[in-house]
Amino acid sequence: MSGRKRAVSNVPHLREEQELLSSGYRRIAGLDEAGRGALAGPVVAAVVILPPEPHFPWLPRVKDSKLLQEKERQQVFDCMAEYGIEMGIGVVEPDVIDAVNILNATRKAMKLALAALSEPPGYLLIDAVRLRYMTIPQKAIIRGDRTVLSIACASVVAKVTRDRIMLEMDERYPGYEFARHKGYGTREHFECLRRNGASCIHRMTYSPLRDLARLI
Repeated sequence: MSGRKRAVSNVPHLREEQELLSSGYRRIAGLDEAGRGALAGPVVAAVVILPPEPHFPWLPRVKDSKLLQEKERQQVFDCMAEYGIEMGIGVVEPDVIDAVNILNATRKAMKLALAALSEPPGYLLIDAVRLRYMTIPQKAIIRGDRTVLSIACASVVAKVTRDRIMLEMDERYPGYEFARHKGYGTREHFECLRRNGASCIHRMTYSPLRDLARLI
C-alpha cells in the first residue's frame, strides 16, 4: 500500500448510521462543536438525530460547516428546523473554558447538547472527541464532519448557533468586530486587541491572550 494519505471526500454519507441501524441501534446521534480554536466567545456543541431513512431534498447540500458559505449554512440550518430534525445544543462560556481547558469544555458542551434532547440516543458518532463516563456507546471519527452525514449536520447547527451568539457579542462589546471574525485569531482581531486589550469574553489561557502585553 502506498504511503500517500487517502483523500477525504467532502460529501458526507450515511454508511456509519446505516451500519449501526442494521446492527439494531436506534436514534443514531451525530455530534460536533464550533469555536474550539477561537480566542473569544463560547464553545458550542450540537447533536443531530436524523430519521432512519432520511430523504430530504436539502440533504445533498449538507457538508462540513467549514466548507459552506455563511448563507449556505444558514439555509441548511433553516431546512433542518423546518423539517423538524431533532437536535440539541450545548454552550460553554469562556470562563469555564479557561478553568477546565478547551477539550474538557468541549466535552461538557456535548453532554449539555445531549441533555437537551427529549430522550437519549442509542449511539453517538462524534467528530474526533471521545466522551468519558458515558454509558451510551460511541465512536470518535477523525474528520467525521466531512464523512458522516449526521456529524456534518451537527457541525452546521453548532456553527450557525455560535455565529449568532457572536453577533450578539458584537453589539455587547463594540470595538472588537466580533460580527466579522467571530472571535477567531484574524489580523483584524489582533489589531482590536492591540487597541482595546481583552474583553471579558476572551479566553485568557490561550497563548495569544497570555502574551497580550506583547501585542499592545
